[in-house]
Amino acid sequence: MADSTSQASISPVRQRVHFHGRVQGVGFRYTTASIAKRHPVVGYVKNLNDGSVELVAEAELEVLKQFLADIAAAFAANIRQQNLDEIPREEPFTKFEIRR
Repeated sequence: MADSTSQASISPVRQRVHFHGRVQGVGFRYTTASIAKRHPVVGYVKNLNDGSVELVAEAELEVLKQFLADIAAAFAANIRQQNLDEIPREEPFTKFEIRR
């Protein structure tokens, strides 16, 4: 019988992050997609009309933490604020993509 606590720790989590600052026109989406290739994550990144960038990513929690840390390191000079929410896994993702 599987231990439910260990099963919960490896379940995928979906998080939405809004990045604010100088995050458009600096290669943010393309760099984020490149970073995503180094992590087993699925989801998307896209520019929003208010000048922020939305990231929705799904993976095991520790993978997501490292993915977001890598993005934060790459854009430390650009990100002024980020708001993170865990959201329901409604839309199925099969890859990580840039959306327009």
